[in-house]
Amino acid sequence: MSQPLPGSGPQNQPGGPAGRGLPTPPKGWPIGSYSTYAEAQRAVDYLSDQQFPVQNVTIVGVDLMQVERITGRLTWGRVLSAGAASGAWLGLFLGLLVGLFVSGDALVSTIIAGVIGGVVFGLISASVPYWASRGTRDFSSTMQLVAGRYDVLCDPQVAEQARDMLARLNIQ
Repeated sequence: MSQPLPGSGPQNQPGGPAGRGLPTPPKGWPIGSYSTYAEAQRAVDYLSDQQFPVQNVTIVGVDLMQVERITGRLTWGRVLSAGAASGAWLGLFLGLLVGLFVSGDALVSTIIAGVIGGVVFGLISASVPYWASRGTRDFSSTMQLVAGRYDVLCDPQVAEQARDMLARLNIQ
């Protein structure tokens, strides 16, 4: 039989007396370990479909890694075009918003002024940080937090029942 993780119990659950609102490590017995989040989510969904009280379950990402995927090279052309495009959208939105309060004749000129102002603002707000970096980061990227595995933990009082249910899921 598995041993519970230290400090499990209602006094250490979120909102319990031991730490209202403060981040605390997850508590409970492990009932499954999965290589992807989708598999862990499928397990919890299965428990939910079987009417198991899933409020007693936690998915925990273990062995966390920060992954930065490079999406391309940054050039002045890309920086300025992206700044102009995002500024144009912002200007269009603000022009339409102001346009709600002007008469019909001034609507088009209000929208055009908003788009032009947005493009100028976008060009400035994109080019200044790129210029300030002086070529130390000439690439674009996305950042992601990824886990090496995903453990599903459960309150010790119902962990055996959950483990038995998940065993039936693996058979199917």
